[in-house]
Order: sequence, then C-alpha cells, then structure tokens
Amino acid sequence: MTDITENTLILDTTQGPVTIEMRPDLAPAHVARIKELVREGFYDGIVFHRVIEGFMAQTGCPHGTGTGGSGTKLKAEFNGEPHERGTVSMARAASPDSGDSQFFICFEDASFLNRQYTVWGKVTSGMENVDKIKRGEPVKDPDKIIKAHMATDAE
Repeated sequence: MTDITENTLILDTTQGPVTIEMRPDLAPAHVARIKELVREGFYDGIVFHRVIEGFMAQTGCPHGTGTGGSGTKLKAEFNGEPHERGTVSMARAASPDSGDSQFFICFEDASFLNRQYTVWGKVTSGMENVDKIKRGEPVKDPDKIIKAHMATDAE
C-alpha cells in the first residue's frame, strides 16, 4: 500500500479536501516535479485563478494570474489517458514543453485536449468540492489550496 499513499496527493481547499491519485506510470517526470513542489510548500495558499464552468479549474500560479510558475519547465509527457471528469492535467503555453507548476482539474469530458496536455492524475475523492470552486476568468475572491500534501507525509 505504500506505493498508493506515496502517489496520493491531498489538496485541502477552501471548499474541502480533494484527493488525487498521481500516475507516475503515465507521466513520471511530472509526478516527480509535483511531489517536489508539494513538499516545498509551493502550492500552499495558491488560488484557483481560472475556473470555467463545464470545463476546468486551474491553479498553480504563484501570482494568482496564470502568468507565473516555479521556474522549471517540463518536457511534455503526452499520453493516451482521456481528459474526462476528474482528470488532472498540466497546463501549458503554446509550446508543448512549457508545463511548469500550473495544472487543472476537468469538470466534464474535454476530449479535445487528449494527447495535447500531460495527464498526471485523477481525483479519487472530493470531486464535489472541486465542483464548488468559484468560477471566473479571473475569479473574483478565488478559492485556494490551503495546504497540499502527500498522503505518506500526513501526520
């Protein structure tokens, strides 16, 4: 079971907890980098800055605007996992290899993103809390990740 908890990410959000099963089998470099950022406390206090009804909730920008990241770009690890409700995938700019720290959680099926964005996880519980995240582009008084932690690091 250690492998399961080692790859279980918990986001404590202003709307409640969200548990994500990370998929190193699909995107090993992305999962490794997200774990590093989580353990550094990078995501603590970060807002959901872009939330589009029927599409997705995006987070991971330290500026809260969608313009920033951690400073480390990742090589794309596009895979065959579909973008469907609960899928967690890496946001990026026009370049396929521009993913950094921003990611999004799909509210609904978004098959038009398949094989163009790196899927690295899936919400396994708390999707009802993702559904409650305030919408907007930008979001007025946005919801945020209070604390992100790996299940194995929980006290």
